[in-house]
Amino acid sequence: MTLDFIRISPKTETTPSALVVTLHGWGANAQDVESLSSYFQLPDCEFLFPNAPYPHPSVNTGRAWYDLEDENYQGLSESRQMLIDWLQSIESNTGVPLSRTILSGFSQGGAMTLDVGLTLPLAGLVVMSGYPHPDIANLKKDNFPPTLIMHGRQDQVVPLSAAIKAREVTQSLGVEVDYHEFDAGHEINLQMLEILRTFVIKTINKS
Repeated sequence: MTLDFIRISPKTETTPSALVVTLHGWGANAQDVESLSSYFQLPDCEFLFPNAPYPHPSVNTGRAWYDLEDENYQGLSESRQMLIDWLQSIESNTGVPLSRTILSGFSQGGAMTLDVGLTLPLAGLVVMSGYPHPDIANLKKDNFPPTLIMHGRQDQVVPLSAAIKAREVTQSLGVEVDYHEFDAGHEINLQMLEILRTFVIKTINKS
């Protein structure tokens, strides 16, 4: 089983300067985050928006990376492996290596970004309104991708404390963290997208 996805390529014929992968949240789908692509303002980048592998239990068109209503996160290990395999396969389709790929995600997609992204040689990670899985603190590695964490102070779905925890855990591992809070709820706003754009440009120029 592999992940289906939406692909948006640069209008030029040249190989993209970078790849930006964005993971949707619980109950959303690839179309929801793909609708934000015009705001990224990164014309030389290629964008991939994968659908999570599982149907959402109550939203007809919604997808899930794992069962959030199960305290053991049922389906997480299978979803994690599918996402890793898919990310490792996309260079053959896009011509862009993982070292020039930014993995980003919102909410449950942000949790998956941290979970999977910290284990791969990616250019960078972007976590929007996300949270850390408990076992992240046990990672054993020397090098991690630089990570941008953004969260709304009025988030009623994933509390701000989750972002603070994500920052503390990743910094304790030795991750270079760029952390931002906003007067916002559980959302991706234009201010976040502008910071994401700046992060992508800075990170890709370093690689």
